Amino acid sequence: MKKYFLMFAIIATSVLSVHAQTENQVEPGDTVPVTLQTSDDMQEDLQQVLNPTFGDYYEGLTKKITFDRMIPPYGLEVTFDKTVHIIFPSSIRYVDLGSNNIIAGKAGSSENILRVKAAVKGFEAETNLAVITDEGSYYTYNVKYADEPEKLNIEMKDFMHDGIATNRPNNSLDIYLKELGSESPRIVYLINRAIYTDNKRHIKHIGGKRFGIRYTLKGIYSHNNLLYLHTQIQNSTNVSFDIDFVRMKIVDKKLAKRTSVQETVIYPLRAYNFITTVEANGTERTVFALDKITIPADKQLIIEVFEKNGGRNQTFTIENADLIRARQINELKIR
Repeated sequence: MKKYFLMFAIIATSVLSVHAQTENQVEPGDTVPVTLQTSDDMQEDLQQVLNPTFGDYYEGLTKKITFDRMIPPYGLEVTFDKTVHIIFPSSIRYVDLGSNNIIAGKAGSSENILRVKAAVKGFEAETNLAVITDEGSYYTYNVKYADEPEKLNIEMKDFMHDGIATNRPNNSLDIYLKELGSESPRIVYLINRAIYTDNKRHIKHIGGKRFGIRYTLKGIYSHNNLLYLHTQIQNSTNVSFDIDFVRMKIVDKKLAKRTSVQETVIYPLRAYNFITTVEANGTERTVFALDKITIPADKQLIIEVFEKNGGRNQTFTIENADLIRARQINELKIR
């Protein structure tokens, strides 16, 4: 009985195979039927092609990003056996790597030098790198692998140094940092530079002189809840003056006996041309930006500069009356 069933199955399979071959053969002069797709079928096929989405197709209502809003990236080549160093005009605040094929980090104790190299030897897929610096500049790079990169040491020039909006879209917005509040780092930088370049002395009664070193305050300025202090150190000796650190603090004017000293330390947000050495018979200036402050009548702001490995420390005092007379900055004149 099993033999009959097995023979029947073999014959049925052979007949179906021959029938299928006969149907697939088209003889000369035969008419080939054509199946028409409906619009729903075509839409379904299109969806399969575009899933996942690419190009200009997105699910839902979207608006295309035009080229005038694009920040064009720089081209950067990296390799596995050598390190590429990028020097920025100010401290690095943020770094983002597009993939694990590259690694990056600050160079030692330096705040404005970024070292970049390949983590995977000979990687093929192009990746990207983005950097935000302290004064609010944004840099972006397309990174690819090269056995011998053409440029190993790169110096980035900020667009604010020459007034040219390099690597920025025409309608780009400023980058804001938390410690500066509603003021953009770009405006802070431009105000500091304008005060330093203008180099006018509006205040003549605040300063001190000891051991041949004169430390003076040339001006106090205000803009958008920030204060700017323009200071100058003049060295009239034959020995250079090496600066260890500068300290700003609010203290009581008079202290009664057996009263503990109460002081509030003020930390500058930015320092333009912060120098570490004043050469013999030389003069240097610095502009400090700090949060807007006012002090009670019984307190005062003291600014001190300490000499490294020396005792020629300098100090001067600012009263609240001086702070509230700060000169307003006209933003239109500094752009």
